[in-house]
Amino acid sequence: MKNLFLTLTATAPISLLAQSKNFMYSEGKIYVVIAVIAVIFLGLAGYLYRMDRKISALENEK
Repeated sequence: MKNLFLTLTATAPISLLAQSKNFMYSEGKIYVVIAVIAVIFLGLAGYLYRMDRKISALENEK
């Protein structure tokens, strides 16, 4: 009985994880996640580009 309980509790998170992946696809929320990641990436890329230009300008002044 104890082994059965341990087996069921060990496999339950795996099945929940599989359902959550399907949930993101079925509800269309995966596109929201991708859009948020893209916006963050573009923001960081823009920030780094702007910083590089500022640093280059400071280096050229000296």
